[in-house]
Amino acid sequence: MTVTTAMTTHDQAREAQPPALDAAQLAEAFALFSRASEELSTAYNGLQLQVGQLTERLTMLMGALPAGVIVLDRAGRVVQNNRAAEALFGTELAGSDWARIAPALQATETPGEVTLARGGETLRLSVSETALESGEERILLLHDITDTYQMRLTAERNERLAAMGEMVAGLAHQLRTPLAAALLYTGNLRQAELGAAERAKIADRAIERLRYLERLIRDMLLFARGDSLGRQRFGACELAVELAHTLEPLARARRIAFASTCECADAIVHGDRKALAGALTNLLENAIQATEPGGSVSLQVAPADEGAARALCFVVRDSGRGVAPELQSRLFDPFFTTRADGTGLGLAIARGVARGHGGDITLRSAVGQGSTFILTLPLASDEAGGADPVAPT
Repeated sequence: MTVTTAMTTHDQAREAQPPALDAAQLAEAFALFSRASEELSTAYNGLQLQVGQLTERLTMLMGALPAGVIVLDRAGRVVQNNRAAEALFGTELAGSDWARIAPALQATETPGEVTLARGGETLRLSVSETALESGEERILLLHDITDTYQMRLTAERNERLAAMGEMVAGLAHQLRTPLAAALLYTGNLRQAELGAAERAKIADRAIERLRYLERLIRDMLLFARGDSLGRQRFGACELAVELAHTLEPLARARRIAFASTCECADAIVHGDRKALAGALTNLLENAIQATEPGGSVSLQVAPADEGAARALCFVVRDSGRGVAPELQSRLFDPFFTTRADGTGLGLAIARGVARGHGGDITLRSAVGQGSTFILTLPLASDEAGGADPVAPT
């Protein structure tokens, strides 16, 4: 009984083993493997051909693009570029460290635009960056917009000149009235019977009218020129402190409370400091003029709160009489003024300065509830807490 059981177990183990392959089966298996290997080899060669064709097409496309294309790896080295990119920088870029090339691109007042000095000329470039999904490389596109930028400046200047042409009729009245008054006062000075006190009083009035003419002509020239004379980097808080020191005595003399706060975290502005200071001074002077004694005027500098993290706001508030809705749309028109001694060009110049820096001025006002002027300036990406589109990672 025991022997039978042992034999049965041995037989079961032998039956559990796979049957041995004969020569025909082995030959068939090798044939199948050979065919599969050949098919894989053919498919691989086909893929290599497609990759070669795509690479050739990509190379031709990059070479035909007028924009400069630069591919950077994770370490910030140039792994690929086209001829347009080398023409911009005037040197071979492949294998170079981008950190040594990027300083040649200087940020401008417009986010996404930089300048590049090349052979005695200054190019204006638009820069955009795209990261690959793998995260291993990123692509920089550099478009030469120098001609477009010059056309934009010319168009803006032509618009200002056209506006001045439309104002010729109003200009004659603006100049004739103070000039006639100055002539009248100076003519009275020829009267021999005038005493010293009267003569001095008439002379002061004549000088006042002549200064008004001087201010009017100066504002007209600023409005016609419109462009900034120079650009530099300066702190927004420093500008706010300077404005406070200038305007606080004027407000105090009119018994108006003046306050200045800066919440911009030491933001740096790139622009014409003198022009921007003049625009803000005009807004503050208007606010003081519109406020009765006992009222208040304030200047606040803070990041824009309208989802634009790359913008800075200079907010001028007053508790004055406000501006009627029907006048608000005309307030920035040249030669429109609600003040007897105003030239009507101050706000137009201020808005021109703001727009010349890529920003704007907006107004919120209600009669009897004061006014709020907001001068918004865009900040370069490296000054707004964001990543510099041309900085190495």
